[in-house]
Amino acid sequence: MRNTQAASKLIGDIRRERGLSQAELARAAGMTRSVVNAYERGHRQPGVDALARIADAAGMRLRVDPAPRTVDPIRAGRILEQVLGLAEALPYRRPGKLEYPPINRRAQ
Repeated sequence: MRNTQAASKLIGDIRRERGLSQAELARAAGMTRSVVNAYERGHRQPGVDALARIADAAGMRLRVDPAPRTVDPIRAGRILEQVLGLAEALPYRRPGKLEYPPINRRAQ
């Protein structure tokens, strides 16, 4: 399900579950009925703040969890190989005493 469809379905489900009209939900969320209608029909995409306001207006709480990240080991290995190759191509300085340039201070 696409994000616009998921958001519109969520808003419709919230509203119907609480037995609210679009006008009642909109008034409680501090937005116009036409905006709630556009969200519910999928004509506009609500942001997380708008979804949280709608859920709060219906006496619910919206929780957003990050999607789990998957790592492709083949791709990660190629990237690591490139990084190591670049690191090997950097000029090498022998470790020794670090010297700092003098600080020029103007007389005040």
